[in-house]
Amino acid sequence: EQKRKEKRREKRKEEKRETRQEEKRERREKKRKAEKRREKSKEENIREKRKEEKRREKQRIGEKRAKKRTEEKREKKRKGKREKKRKVVKSREKRKEERREKKNKEEKRKDKREKKRKVEKREKKGKEVK
Repeated sequence: EQKRKEKRREKRKEEKRETRQEEKRERREKKRKAEKRREKSKEENIREKRKEEKRREKQRIGEKRAKKRTEEKREKKRKGKREKKRKVVKSREKRKEERREKKNKEEKRKDKREKKRKVEKREKKGKEVK
């Protein structure tokens, strides 16, 4: 009887010990898994951050390009307007010059005619006197 009780007690002790060991193992496993999850999460966060940084960089470059393009367009427009104004001024000057030249030609012609008339008058007078 006593031997049986002793055996049973030993058996229970052994089972308890095994249970404790099993629980310990499970706790360790649980901790290990949690650590793995944390590590994975960290890596994922790092990846996400990198992705976000790349996206931001791309966006920044795109904005820079767009700004440059709009500035170039604006400059082109300004240049075109300037060129147009310059052409208008040039043509205005040209017309002015043409009018001036025409006027001068007319003046010369008048002067020539006037001179001719004077010469003719003088000659006529000279003939009448003789």
